[in-house]
Amino acid sequence: MAISAIILAGGRATRMGGADKGLVQLQQKPLIQHVIKRLKPQVDEIIINANREISQYQALGYPVLQDEHAQNGSPDFLGPLAGFNLGLKHAKHDYLLTVPCDSPLLPPDLAQRLMTGLIKKNADIAVATSEGNAHPVFCLCKKSVLPSLTKYLASGERRVSAWQKSQCYTEVDFSDAVDAFINLNTFEDLSALDLKLSNTQNERPLFFEINLKK
Repeated sequence: MAISAIILAGGRATRMGGADKGLVQLQQKPLIQHVIKRLKPQVDEIIINANREISQYQALGYPVLQDEHAQNGSPDFLGPLAGFNLGLKHAKHDYLLTVPCDSPLLPPDLAQRLMTGLIKKNADIAVATSEGNAHPVFCLCKKSVLPSLTKYLASGERRVSAWQKSQCYTEVDFSDAVDAFINLNTFEDLSALDLKLSNTQNERPLFFEINLKK
């Protein structure tokens, strides 16, 4: 089944000093480019939700949508659900996958496993979990949940998980891929992952050299 995806890059990133998180560099590339690389083989459409540096996001070659409240100059901050709302309104396909812009290691089979779980449970929303922890912004949902979300936001509510669980909801376990949901909330988190990836890359030539000698 065809799936649309929206990358959530419209947050404030307060713990990064307000930096535009999707454009922060990891391994000499913006975080969002790592996300796109992993996401592109899994879906049929990619949309980006961003509220700043719009031209830089547009240069990536995908539609960029700004939160409606931000377009209207409202100081209100709807959080991730603003991106969910945009994706559900503008997606070309009947299923929408949501992912954050700071998930460079997201699972290569995220969409497929969430879809399998959604169909198996005859649910409207499937959310990724690992080791007992839910990751609400890693979510696959049917476009039919849009009226419910619109009503929820209009009531002043902003809690992602509370809205999801008010629907026909299921969870899909990704405990075999815990690192995929690593939170890059600070520059320290980013530096730690950068170092880990660099060490992994430096180890690969040695591994291949050993195998060749065998």
